Amino acid sequence: MADPSSYRPRTGEIPTNPGVYRFRDEHKRVIYVGKAKNLRSRLTSYFAAPETLQPKTRAMVHSAASVEWTVVGSELEAIQLEYTWIKEFAPRFNIMFRDDKSYPYLAVTMSEKFPRVQVMRGERRKGTKYFGPFYPAKAIRETVDTLLRVFPVRTCSNGVFKRAVATGRPCLLGYIDKCSAPCVGRISPEDHKALAAEFCAFMGGEAGRFITALERKMAAAVAELDYESAARYRDDIAALKRVFERNAVVLSEDTDADVFAMAEDELEAAVQVFHVRGGRIRGQRGWVVEKVEDQTRADFIEHLLQQVYGDGEGPDRIPRQVLLPAEPENAAELEEWLRGLRGSRMEIRVPKRGDKAALLATVQENADQALALHKSRRAGDITTRSAGLQQLQEALGLPVALLRIECYDISHVQGTNVVASMVVVEDGLPKKSDYRRFSITGEAARDDTASMYDVISRRFRNYLADQAAKQLAPDGSGGAGREESGAGVLADTTMAAPRAKFAYPPNLVVVDGGPPQVAAASRALADLGITDIYVVGLAKRLEEVWLPDDEFPVILPRASEGLYLLQRIRDEAHRFAISYHRQKRGKSMTVSILDEIQGLGPAKSKALLKHFGSAKRLKAAGVEELVQVPGIGPALAASIRRQLDTAAGQDTAVPAVNMTTGEIIDS
Repeated sequence: MADPSSYRPRTGEIPTNPGVYRFRDEHKRVIYVGKAKNLRSRLTSYFAAPETLQPKTRAMVHSAASVEWTVVGSELEAIQLEYTWIKEFAPRFNIMFRDDKSYPYLAVTMSEKFPRVQVMRGERRKGTKYFGPFYPAKAIRETVDTLLRVFPVRTCSNGVFKRAVATGRPCLLGYIDKCSAPCVGRISPEDHKALAAEFCAFMGGEAGRFITALERKMAAAVAELDYESAARYRDDIAALKRVFERNAVVLSEDTDADVFAMAEDELEAAVQVFHVRGGRIRGQRGWVVEKVEDQTRADFIEHLLQQVYGDGEGPDRIPRQVLLPAEPENAAELEEWLRGLRGSRMEIRVPKRGDKAALLATVQENADQALALHKSRRAGDITTRSAGLQQLQEALGLPVALLRIECYDISHVQGTNVVASMVVVEDGLPKKSDYRRFSITGEAARDDTASMYDVISRRFRNYLADQAAKQLAPDGSGGAGREESGAGVLADTTMAAPRAKFAYPPNLVVVDGGPPQVAAASRALADLGITDIYVVGLAKRLEEVWLPDDEFPVILPRASEGLYLLQRIRDEAHRFAISYHRQKRGKSMTVSILDEIQGLGPAKSKALLKHFGSAKRLKAAGVEELVQVPGIGPALAASIRRQLDTAAGQDTAVPAVNMTTGEIIDS
C-alpha cells in the first residue's frame, strides 16, 4: 500500500476553482472519482493524519498512488463530468447502483419497419420506447395480452415473422385477431406503425382518450342496430378499463413523479423507487449497494440521481417531479442538469405532508424490507456462513473454530429498567432456544460497564455451577435450578424438567461496545478463573472490533463476511434487549404504582385500570371517583388516595425522554 505523503500535491499547486478529481492506483487505474466546489479544500482533506480519516477513506488514499484534477467552469459542469468519468471508469471506491434484480420493461421497437411489442430486460436500445419497470413480469405479460385485443401490434420474434412472410400464413395470434398480421399484408407498414404509436400513447397515460373514442363507436353501432360491433366495442372498453384500473390511484391524475427512499446501515444501503405516471404506480425498482465511500445521506442521493437518470433523455425517462427523503446539497444544479436531459421543466422536492409524503413513507417501508431481506439471504447461505466464520477466526487470530458465539447487549433509558440480552449463534445460525434475558438492579445498574460485568459473571457462574453439578451427579446429568443474586435474577431459566441451562461454553463472547465494555467482560471471566473463552467488542460507530488490552482496533474489510456475521449477531442482541426493555418499562409504568398499595389484590388492581384506562388518570382520581369502581368502598378509596399522594411526594423517577429529539415527555 502506498504512503499518501509520497504523492501528495503541494497545497499551492491545487486550484481553488470547482472541478473533478481522480485517484489512480499504481497500475494507473482510476479507483475514485469525486467533485468539489473548491478543489484545494477538498483534496487537502484526504491527506490529513491517517487516524483522523474514516476507515474507507483511509483505505482509498492508501490504495492510490497518484491524484489528478480537472478544473471546470461551474458546479453543473462538475456534475456532468463526474457522472461521465464514473460511467467510463467504474471506480471501485465509488458507489455503483446495480439492480438487486433484473426488472422487466415493456418495450416497443418503433425504429423497425414493423414495430414489435415485447417484454425486455437488460440494456436499453436506441429507437425503442420503454414503459416500466414492472414487477412481477407476469403482470406486464397479462397487460400486453389484454391490450392486443384493442391494439393488435406484432409481438413475434424476427424468425417467426420471416417464416410467416415466406409461407404466406400468419401465426396463431393472427388467426385469433390478436395481431394485425403485417407479415402477410393484412395491414400496411404505415398503419401498423400508427397502431403501435396508439399502443404507446395508451401506455403513456392517454387511456381516457381511447376509452372515450370506443364508447362513441359503441353508441354509433347501437344506433345503427349493429349489435355485433357494439358488443365487440363493449368488450374492448372493458379490456382497456381493466388495464387502466389495475394500478391504484395514489396521487392526482396530472402527477408524473419518481418517489425514492433509502434504508442503510454502516456497510450497505437499499434504495427503492416507485414510478408514478398519471397518478398511478406504473412500476417499482430497487438496488442494494455497498457503501464503499464515506458520504452524507444528501451526497448519496446526489450520486443516485446521477446514475439513475444519467443515460436517460426525454420526458418518458425523466418525470416532472422527483420526490426524495432528503435534499441533495447541489439540488439547484441537479435540477438544471436534469431539465437539460428531459428537455422541459422538472423539479426535485422533499415532501413533508399530504399524499406525497404518505407515498414516500410506503416506499421507505419497502426499502427497509429490501435491506432486511438482503441481509437475511446472506445469513441463510451455508457457504457464506462458513466463509464468515473462517474470516472472523483468521482476523482475530483465534486458535479454535468458532462453533458457538454468544453476544451480549445492555438496554436502558437513562439508567432505568436496565436489562441485558444474550443471543447465541451456532455454526453461523441463531439458536433461539439458548437466548437469555437478564434483569439488572442495584449497584450493577449504575453504568454499562458494571452491567456488563454483572451479566457475564452471572452467565458463567451458571455454567461453572452446571459443570460442578454434572461432576457430582452419579449419572453425570446434574440439575438446573433458578439462580438469584443481589444484582438481579437470570430470566427464562426455569423449566418444568431439570436440564442443563447451557450445553457448553462459547468459543467467542461478543459485546456491543468498545474498550470499556470489552475490559469489563474480560475481567468478569478472569475473576471466575475462565481463560479459554475469547472476548471481542463491536463498536457501532465505525464497526471496529476491539480485543482486550489492545491499543488499536481490528478493522475488518468492508465486504468481509466475518464483519457481516458480527453485525447480524450484534443487531439480533440489540433487538432482543430492546424488546425486553420495552416490555419491562411498559409493565413498570402501568402496574408498579398499584403493586405498592396495601389492600389491593390483582382483581381490584385490574378493575381500577380498566375503569380509568391509564395510570395517569388513576393518579388524578379523587375519592368520589374511586368509589365508583366495583369492589372499592369508601374506606379503601380513602386509603388508596392517601397512599397515592404519599408515593407522589416520594417519586424521584427520571422523566421519560424522546431519544430521537431529546425532548422531555410529559408524564
